[in-house]
Amino acid sequence: MARRKSKTPKLRVPDQVAELIRKSHPELKRKMRAALERIQADPQAGKQLKDELTGLRSYRTGRFRIIYRSSSPNIIDIIAVGPRRIIYKETYRLVKKDRQNKPC
Repeated sequence: MARRKSKTPKLRVPDQVAELIRKSHPELKRKMRAALERIQADPQAGKQLKDELTGLRSYRTGRFRIIYRSSSPNIIDIIAVGPRRIIYKETYRLVKKDRQNKPC
């Protein structure tokens, strides 16, 4: 019996997040890329967020967090990347803005 290959989900990274990673220190860049590969291999790797950020996950890499969501079994959307001290407030601001822009 032939085994099906599990399809690796595609990462969708916004331009501003990709630019932030590109301009980062080489050591941080290496950690971020490794974290993104881990998320891609296991979309459940990060912790689930609560309250206003329900539906999102947070993956820790050093002092930085990668906030993401699985929009389908084949796509993982990276929402934001940043230091823990500000990333949750920044993500809430982005999510709130996105919800206001969507028609009801």
